[in-house]
Amino acid sequence: MSKEKESVLAGFKAFLMRGNVIDLAVAVVIGTAFTNVVNSVVKGLINPVVGAFGTKDLNKYSSCLKSPCETNAAGEVVTGIPIMWGTVLSATLTFLITAAVVYFLMVLPMARYLARRARQQAAKEEVQEVVEVSELEVLKEIRDALVAQRTVPGQNTP
Repeated sequence: MSKEKESVLAGFKAFLMRGNVIDLAVAVVIGTAFTNVVNSVVKGLINPVVGAFGTKDLNKYSSCLKSPCETNAAGEVVTGIPIMWGTVLSATLTFLITAAVVYFLMVLPMARYLARRARQQAAKEEVQEVVEVSELEVLKEIRDALVAQRTVPGQNTP
């Protein structure tokens, strides 16, 4: 292999070994599994609540841009221009529920944990600074005591 191909492969290997790729893969797998849960909540809970005011399936909500909208036996529009706003509403609800669950169950607790950890680290650093300052004061006192022992009163030392 040429040196350029080796460096490209080495760069690719370094990219894979950084850990970001593994974190991303785990996030995608969990996100995919979580999507099924959210879709079930939307279809099982949200759609029936909305269905209390109309149909149980949000995807059936639509308006006709160019009237009249006529459908065949299969439910396909044969004349008119349908605007399927129910599908958009369903997708929006799914997104909002997903975002809320991710925020309240993952992002917010992690942010609180990281803030608590930062406060603890700052407290440790503050204690370390106090110890360093007190050590410096002790060293200064020792230096002053040694200087005082060396100098005899009434004698000028260079």
